[in-house]
Amino acid sequence: MATRLLTEFGMGTSLRRQDYTQAARRALQDALWHNSINLAELYGQPKEAMKITVEIGVQHPDAVDTEALRDIFPYGQLSFSVVEGGLDVPRPDGKPTVIANVALSVALDLPS
Repeated sequence: MATRLLTEFGMGTSLRRQDYTQAARRALQDALWHNSINLAELYGQPKEAMKITVEIGVQHPDAVDTEALRDIFPYGQLSFSVVEGGLDVPRPDGKPTVIANVALSVALDLPS
């Protein structure tokens, strides 16, 4: 069974295009780009062994293309969950600013 070792959080926006996938991409980048954690190497495992769980919260979960987000991760075993969350902020022109929230967890199979 995999042991969760790390959780990172991020927030991203699509200011004018109402692009939920782009907001999710920016939230993932926010979570990832601020650190460099050599977690797999710390436990003597290859980076490909990392089990990465990506949870994305937006107001319209069906509008997020998770396949388009896979290229953010150069390695690891990915699983995505997109749920209702985030925020659509009304604008005077009637088109909301989209905010996505992300929780990114990394786990490894560790010996007991």
